[in-house]
Order: sequence, then C-alpha cells, then structure tokens
Amino acid sequence: MTAENETCIAGPSVTYLTCLMQMFLDWLGLENLEDYLNYLDYLMWVFTPLIIVFILPFLIVIFLYLSILFLHVYKRKNELKEAYSNSIWDGARKTLATLWDGHATIWHGYEIHGLEKIPDSGPALIVYYHGALPVDYYYFVAKVILLKGRMCHSVGDHFLFKIPGFKPLLEVFSVIHGPKQECVKALRNGHLLAISPGGVREALFSDESYTIMWGNRIGFAEVAIDAQVPIIPMFTQNVREGFRSLGCLPIFRWIYEKFKIPLVPIYGGFPVKFRTYLGDPIHYDPSITASDLAEKTKCGIQSLIDTHQKIPGNIFRALLERFHSRNKED
Repeated sequence: MTAENETCIAGPSVTYLTCLMQMFLDWLGLENLEDYLNYLDYLMWVFTPLIIVFILPFLIVIFLYLSILFLHVYKRKNELKEAYSNSIWDGARKTLATLWDGHATIWHGYEIHGLEKIPDSGPALIVYYHGALPVDYYYFVAKVILLKGRMCHSVGDHFLFKIPGFKPLLEVFSVIHGPKQECVKALRNGHLLAISPGGVREALFSDESYTIMWGNRIGFAEVAIDAQVPIIPMFTQNVREGFRSLGCLPIFRWIYEKFKIPLVPIYGGFPVKFRTYLGDPIHYDPSITASDLAEKTKCGIQSLIDTHQKIPGNIFRALLERFHSRNKED
C-alpha cells in the first residue's frame, strides 16, 4: 500500500481523487472490486426468485390499502347523498367487487362452483377452510355481491381490527370480530355470514396436506343452532399453492401459541388455478347437538377437500391447471 501511495504522489498523470479512491479501496481490502461486484451480481441472480415470492404477498396488502383509499375518496364524493340514503356504500362495494373479481380472473383464473346453493334471500352460515392468505374468500365475497346482489357478512380475527387504516374496509364489508350474540343477530336479520373456525391457526400452520385445524371449536355450530340457519361448507382448490407460510418452523408456532402474535412469514402469490366449491347445505335440525353439528360440518369440508384437492398440493401442478381443466379425479 505504501508503494502505491508513493506512486500516486509521484505520478503527475494520476488525479488526486483517483488516488484517494485507491487508498480507500486498499483500506477496505477491496483490491479486486470487480470480482466482488460480479459475486454480488451472482448472489442477486440466485436469490431474486426467493425475494420475489416474499414480496408478492405484500401486493395483496397494497391492493387492500388501495381499496381503503378508494372508500375514503368515495365517501368524500358522496357526503351529501349520505343524508338521504341508507345504501350509500352499495356503489363502492360493487366497484371494489368488480376490481377484485378482475384480479381473481386475471391472476388465478378464478371459478366458483355451487353458487346456486347460496340462497337469494334469507340467512345462511358459510363455513370455509382458511388459506395462508384468504384471498379466495375475498374473491367469493366479490362474486356474491356481483352475481347474487347480496353482501356476505364476515367474522374476522381480533388482530384485523388493530391494523392501521383497516377500519373503513371492515365496516363497509360488514366484518365483525365474532361475539356469538352479534353473529346470531346478523343471521336473524336475514344476512349471510361466513366464518372459518380454524382462523389464524389454520391459516399459518396448516400446509399442503390441507389439514383442518379447528381444535374443539364449536361456537359456529352454536350460532347456527341458535339462529336456526343452514350451514354451507366451502373449500377452494389450490388455495395452499397460491400462498404458503413458514409455520412448519417450530419457533413461529411457539411465538404464536405463547403471545398470540401472527408473525409467521408468508410467501407465494403464485398465479395458480383457484376453484371454490360450495357443498350441500346442512339444514337446521333441533335434535342435533353443537358438537355433532360441528363434526358434521368438518366432514362436509373434508369431503370437498378429498374430492377436489390432490394431496399433497403441488405448486407446479396447480400452475398447469390454469391452461387445462383438471379435477382431482382426472
């Protein structure tokens, strides 16, 4: 390094800035800067796909916040109408439903089978399997709004109500945090109501084997009995191939069980084929217990999984299904 510094001082053709740069690189030990840059470029090439699959889920979050921004703009544009109309948000719901339906069609070739099982009027409780990100449920709500002209109320986890900025979206799309009395009230008022008994635990810790993780939860069955409404099972094919979580790592399971904080990383956003299937309604039976009804509903969803989902799920196979019709039994 001393010899090089002497060369810098002695060489009149070498600029002072070049000399300083050379000394700085020597101090860092980066004599072969080009080799280091080539190595970094190689690492970026190798890890870019991995980075992308962790970024894509955030695009759904961005889309949700754009929906919220639209609601704020819509409200400002319709402040005068609010005093004269009880359905000020109908236009906003239909607009956002159209946008989400377009996303479903373009990104996942979304299909829904059995929509005729959703009543045109009157209450029903829809019970569904929870994917790592429930985008399939967002698509379902959009379809119900557009094709049935009905709003499906939803039961969401408590943490949703703590996310900054989410309040307008939750209110406009009738998301409640799930006290049994509120659920029964919504059904008795003639609304559709959807719930995933597995909730966040099923979202984060189920996997491509599509294990239903309800534990001993029977609250949804008690709601259906109290409101005397049918239960409609629902499952979306390939929902675990669209988005996956790292819940298989014990540290994340421990954090969730200990602190109830959903810190499990989610990756994916793959444009796999989504097909939502609605099972036959399980009608109200005054002689059945809540435990038996919960088990019957679980069997209904398991039957949909067994019929329509190849296990274990495979991302490549689910991608190929975008280009040709294929069911599990094919």
